[in-house]
Amino acid sequence: MAKRINDMTIRLAGEAGQGVESGGAGFASALSHGGLWLHTYSEYMSRIRGGLNFFQMRVSDRPVWAHTEGVHILLAFSPEAVTDYGPHIVAGGALLYDDSLKVDQAAVTRRKVQSYAVPLTKIAQEVGGDKIMANTCGLGALAGIIEYPFEFVADVIKKNFARKGDAVVGGNLKVAEAGYKVGRDQYAAKFDWKVSPLKDRPDRMQINGNQAIAVGAIAAGCRFMSGYPMTPASSILEFIAGHAKKYDIVVKQTEDEIAAICFAIGAGNAGARAMTATSGGGFSLMVEALGLAGMAEVPVVIVEAQRPGPSTGMPTKTEQGDLLFALFASQGEFPRIVLAPGTQEDCFHTTVRAFNLAEKWQCPVIVMTDFYLTTMTRLIPPAEFPIDRVTIDRGELLTAQQLDRLAEPYLRYKDTPSGISPRAMPGHPKAVHQTCSDEHDEYGHFEDEDRANRLKMAGKRWRKFQHIVDDLRGPTIYGPEGAGLTLMGWGSSYGAMREAVDILNARGTKTNLLHFVDIWPFPEAQAAPLIEAARQLVAVEGNQSGQFAHLVRAMTGRRADRMVLRWDGRPLSPEYIIEQLEEAKVHA
Repeated sequence: MAKRINDMTIRLAGEAGQGVESGGAGFASALSHGGLWLHTYSEYMSRIRGGLNFFQMRVSDRPVWAHTEGVHILLAFSPEAVTDYGPHIVAGGALLYDDSLKVDQAAVTRRKVQSYAVPLTKIAQEVGGDKIMANTCGLGALAGIIEYPFEFVADVIKKNFARKGDAVVGGNLKVAEAGYKVGRDQYAAKFDWKVSPLKDRPDRMQINGNQAIAVGAIAAGCRFMSGYPMTPASSILEFIAGHAKKYDIVVKQTEDEIAAICFAIGAGNAGARAMTATSGGGFSLMVEALGLAGMAEVPVVIVEAQRPGPSTGMPTKTEQGDLLFALFASQGEFPRIVLAPGTQEDCFHTTVRAFNLAEKWQCPVIVMTDFYLTTMTRLIPPAEFPIDRVTIDRGELLTAQQLDRLAEPYLRYKDTPSGISPRAMPGHPKAVHQTCSDEHDEYGHFEDEDRANRLKMAGKRWRKFQHIVDDLRGPTIYGPEGAGLTLMGWGSSYGAMREAVDILNARGTKTNLLHFVDIWPFPEAQAAPLIEAARQLVAVEGNQSGQFAHLVRAMTGRRADRMVLRWDGRPLSPEYIIEQLEEAKVHA
């Protein structure tokens, strides 16, 4: 009997150039039009063509926060997709493939998986006149097997191929419909999992982390962005460049990452809300200029989208391995803020806060994401992105009228109780000052390494660091109070931890989680009591050494009782977390 439970995982897999990404995105769109909730996640190799890629979508009638390791149906376009990803199919699930592929049927049967061979290429050639439509046929067959109404697939085909003309649209529709009939008539009765559209279909946005960051930056009044393309941060630059004219934003693609941060610092010094985005390797190049922003007290937002390192590492995989680097990058000591959003909603709100914090405290703000969060999509109600209610705080930025009334000399680096000095945009005759990378006096003049001045100015900057923490937030708590087991994580670990908490509680293991977005300065006053109250504390991180756990121990004295770590380039999942806990015999 078919399980009409709307929670299943579908994976498309094949070589780059076989339409895996575009086909998966299109099918995901068709599912979203049915009012269903989605979580999509893709893996691809760092090459233009070939290699082994997949696009995975989890569809449900309730909000989903993470991907799953198990796949209910795999649509394979290449032999490697069958051999590498076939073992991921759950018992009773199905392998769907072109009948021209050679498949070891015995191996498939041993895993208690069904084998669905469909003449995708033949149908594409005979019905559509071009074998290039084989992936369209496969998507049609997929919809037929899960008995998802064809009209939703047809609508997406019409939209996606409209620019190519009626002939292309018509051909793809015919091929998809032919595939749909084969899938429905031959295999639907054998496949247990079905997907049905919901009656209530509210408006929701399908958005990834990078898009959410870009929208947050635009809403926050970003007026300048510079960057050098580097996976997985590149699409932030692309998104903002695509909307630059509409929102009056200057965008510069620079020759390298050093130039990118220097451009952004220059724009920030001139009074523009400025940002740059890169990955760990690019951030390594930015480190010296990061110190310039610290010394000159220039507000700038830097997105650091992590991937496995060191060096080039694994360009298209994920990791949380740059945390301690971001906290202490550049020589010397100076205030900086480090934030690590965990969801698309967090990406939007954290980016808005980053611009406000950067200008209020006149320091660099580093927003840390990773490949998984930047590329993973979820469906988000538009109300979660309240663009019309965004508040912009420019801090101690003097207006032209205030400068007109200024009686005493303007001190750009005035020694104040808070450490925050009055800031003015260049150009006003009463606000002429120097911006110096050397230690300087209150005017900004190089002070010839005077000891007293060094103590005064370094002390001024450090007072900011001591007060910034008052503007930061403690961890999010999810799950029951007084749990015997507490998961603790940061950044993109949120979704996997949240679903692991739900699963464990459903099994009778009372579990909750602490998730951190605001990392540095560490919000000790809010976090320490919660960490201390945890009866059994398990740090969950996407790195090899437990970097956040080390930070927590340094700041609070509490050592994590266990750590669940992953550093193979793949993201954390609920199943992975629970499996690691079971192997370590961790119980509440």
